[in-house]
Amino acid sequence: MPTTIRGDDIVRSVADAFQFISYYHPADYIRPLAQAYEREENPAAKDAIRQILVNSRMAALGRRPICQDTGTACVFLKIGMDVRIDADRDLESLVNEGVARAYTNMDNPLRASMVRDPLFARINTRDNAPAVLHVDLVRGNTIEAVCAAKGGGSENKARFKSMEPSESVVDWVLETLPKLGAGWCPPGMIGLGIGGTAEKAMLLAKESLLDPIDMTELQARGACSQEEEMRLELYEKINALGIGAQGLGGLTTVVDVKIKTFPTHAASKPVGLIPQCAANRHIHFTLDGSGPAILEPPDLKDWPDIVLERTAGTARRVDLDAITRAEIETWKPGDTLLLSGRLLTGRDAAHARMVRMLAAGETLPVDLRGRFIYYVGPVDAVGDEAVGPAGPTTSTRMDRFTETILARTGLFGMVGKAERGKEAREAIARHRAVYLIAIGGAAFLVSKAIRSARVLAFADLGMEAIHEFVVEDMPVTVAVDTHGTSIHELGPAEWRRRIAERRVHA
Repeated sequence: MPTTIRGDDIVRSVADAFQFISYYHPADYIRPLAQAYEREENPAAKDAIRQILVNSRMAALGRRPICQDTGTACVFLKIGMDVRIDADRDLESLVNEGVARAYTNMDNPLRASMVRDPLFARINTRDNAPAVLHVDLVRGNTIEAVCAAKGGGSENKARFKSMEPSESVVDWVLETLPKLGAGWCPPGMIGLGIGGTAEKAMLLAKESLLDPIDMTELQARGACSQEEEMRLELYEKINALGIGAQGLGGLTTVVDVKIKTFPTHAASKPVGLIPQCAANRHIHFTLDGSGPAILEPPDLKDWPDIVLERTAGTARRVDLDAITRAEIETWKPGDTLLLSGRLLTGRDAAHARMVRMLAAGETLPVDLRGRFIYYVGPVDAVGDEAVGPAGPTTSTRMDRFTETILARTGLFGMVGKAERGKEAREAIARHRAVYLIAIGGAAFLVSKAIRSARVLAFADLGMEAIHEFVVEDMPVTVAVDTHGTSIHELGPAEWRRRIAERRVHA
C-alpha cells in the first residue's frame, strides 16, 4: 500500500542521526578493535588503540563528538516507489535542513567543515550543509536511509585506478596502501568498489564501508565465494604490511576489508579504494510513515573498560613554558611525552596567512619563538568545557609551510597526526625542531587535557583561528626528532620485518 512520509520526519530523523553518530561508534567496530588491542604487541600502537577505545567510551557517556572532524554529511536514501513525501520543499532541502539542525545543536554543536566554492573563496557554510546525497528509487513503501559522517583525513586518501582487465586488484591495493601514510587514522577499514564506470566504482567503495564488520565471522566459517577469498587475502596481507595503529607499526592496520562489484565494460576494470578511519560513524534506519526514526543507543558492555595510566611507564613530563633546544634534542622517535603549559594552534588557513604575511614583510600577530603549535580545528565548547573535542589534523597539509615557519619564526616544534613528508623532515632537522603526534580518533580524550583556550589571532577563520591552549599532561609521541628520523618509517619497517619472520617460522 502507498505510504505518506512527512517531510518533517525526514528532517528530524536526519538531524537525530548525525547527532547520534557523532558520539556513538557502531558496536561492530568496537568489538574487533578491542580484540586488536588485546593482541597488539607494539607498545606505541597498543597505547594508540587504547586511547581510541577510551575516547569512544567517554564520547558515548558524555554525548560529545568522537572526533573533532565531525565529517562531511553523506546521506544514502532508498525510496520505495509507493512512498509519497508530504512536504513543500524538495528532498535535498529536507536533508540539508536536517544536517544544519544536527550541526548547530547547542547541546552538542558539531564542527562545521563544509566550504562553498571549493576553488576560490572557500567560505565556510557554518552549518555543515549541504550533504552529499545519493538517492535510489526501489520497490516498496518505506524509505531506507543511511547517514554517515566522513572525515577529511580518510576521504583525502581515496584512490582510483582504471585497471587493465588482466591486472591484479590485490597487487594494486598492496602497492597503494603504504603510500597513503597514516593520515586516514588506522586501524580502520578499506572499502573497494570494482566495476561499472569510474564514478560507479567510487560510489561502490563508499557504500561498502556501510556494511557490517564481519571479518572475524568470515575467518571462522571460511570463504564461500571468490570475493570473500579476496577479502581474507587482503585482510591478511594489508596487516602484514606492519603499518599498524596511527602508522606507528604493529599487527593491526585494518579490522575489515569490504568489496562491492558491478558489471563493467569488457575493456575495463575500474577500481575505487576508500579508507575508513577510526571514527567509523554511520547508522541505518527506516521511515515507514509512523513518525521519525527511533535510534537505539548501543549497549556499552561491548566497550572494554580500560583505564589510562598517564603517569605510568616511561612517559616524560614536559613544561612547554620552560622548554629548551637542549631538552628537545634528547627526545627520540617513539618517546611518550606529557605536555603541560601554553600550546598554540594553527591549521592550513592560519599557516597560509602567516606565510603570506612573512613574505610581505609584516609582523605576525603571535610570537612563535620557542613555542609549539598544534594542528587542530576544535569543536565549540559547551557547558564548563574549555574547548570541545580537539584531536589532531593530518600534518602533511602543513608540510609546504614548514620550512618558512621554522626558518622565520623560531618555532620549536609541531603537534599533529600521521607522518611528515621528506621536505618537512629535512626542514625539521635543519632547524633542530621536532614533530610530535597526538592520536587521531581520540579527540574527546585529548580535550580533557586542555584547561583553558582563547583566540589570539585570525578570529575570522573560525575553527582555523590561532588559539592558545593551556594543557596539562596532554599525551603525545615523538614522531620526528631533531635529526629528522621518523617513527613512521622506523615502526612499520620493524613490524613488517617481524611479521615476515613469524610467517617463515610458522
